[in-house]
Amino acid sequence: MKVICSSEESLYRPEAVRWRQRMELMKPLGDTVVLLPCSMKKPYSNSKSHQKFRKVSRSFQELIITSPFGICPRELENTFPIQSYDVAVTGSWSQDEIDESGKLLEKYVKGKNVIANVHGGYEEVCRQYLDECTYTCKDGRPTSPDSIYNLRMELKEHKRNNRRDKVLNELKSIATYQFGKEGSKLIPEDVKTKGRYHRKIISNGKQLALLNQDTGLYRLNLAGGEILKDLNINVVNIDFNLETNTVFAPGIRKADHNIIPNDEVVVVKDDEVIGVGKAILTGREMEQCTNGIGVKIKHRVKNN
Repeated sequence: MKVICSSEESLYRPEAVRWRQRMELMKPLGDTVVLLPCSMKKPYSNSKSHQKFRKVSRSFQELIITSPFGICPRELENTFPIQSYDVAVTGSWSQDEIDESGKLLEKYVKGKNVIANVHGGYEEVCRQYLDECTYTCKDGRPTSPDSIYNLRMELKEHKRNNRRDKVLNELKSIATYQFGKEGSKLIPEDVKTKGRYHRKIISNGKQLALLNQDTGLYRLNLAGGEILKDLNINVVNIDFNLETNTVFAPGIRKADHNIIPNDEVVVVKDDEVIGVGKAILTGREMEQCTNGIGVKIKHRVKNN
C-alpha cells in the first residue's frame, strides 16, 4: 500500500508522526554514522544511488535523512511505511521539515562520529543541528566519483561493524519499532534466522516469529507471544475458552491501550498465552465495543 506524501502537511500524517516517535527509540550500531539522502525508489537499497553508496558504507551504520519521516536507519528501510511512501524529491526543504528531521538526527548521532554525504536540504539539516560533522559531497552530487571517493577515504579511518552484530541490530531494531521501547527483548542474543525471503526467527529450537519481508514486520508465533506477555506488550485478556480463530470484542476483559489496528497481539486467559494474531480494533475499542471482531487469531493453543 502506497503512502502518498504530496505536501508539507504530510509531516502530520499519523503514519509519519508514529514513525518519528519510534525513531526516538533507535540507537546506532558502532562508533560511526554515515548520513545519506533518500531516493525516489523504495526500499532505498534498490535505487542506483544507494547501490553506489552501499559499496562503500555498508559495513557502517547508515542513516537516511528523509521528509516527512525524518530519519531512517538502513536496517529499517524495508519496514512499513518507510518502504512504500511516495514523495517528490526536490532537494528544497521548508524549515518545519528541517526541524523535524534535525531533532531526530541530533539525538540519534549524539556521541558518534558523523560523516555526511549529502547536499541541498539534507545538508541544511546537518548544518543546523550538528556541531561536528565531516562532509564528503563534492559539487552538490553525492553520487559523483569525487564524492564517493571522499566518502571511501574518510571511512578508512573508522572501525567497521561485523556482520553478526549488524544482523542482530537489525532484528532488534525492527522489534523496537514494532513493539516499542522494550520490544527488542523479543530477540535474544542467540537468535538464528532461516529462510531466503520471509525469515523465521528461532531461539532454542522454537520459532518466535516470522519476519515478513512484504511489510518488514514480525508475525508472532506462540513462543514469541510468551515473551511479549512477560513484557506486558500488546496483551489482550479474555474471559472465555478460545475455540475459533476469532476473538469478538464482548469477550475481551482488558487490552493494552497502545494497540492499534493491524498490530500483532498476544491473547491471554488466566495468565496463560492461548493465541497470537492481528488486532482489528484499537485496545480501547476492544474494551468498549459491545460487538464486532477484536482480534483475528493466527496461531492458538488447541483445547485451551
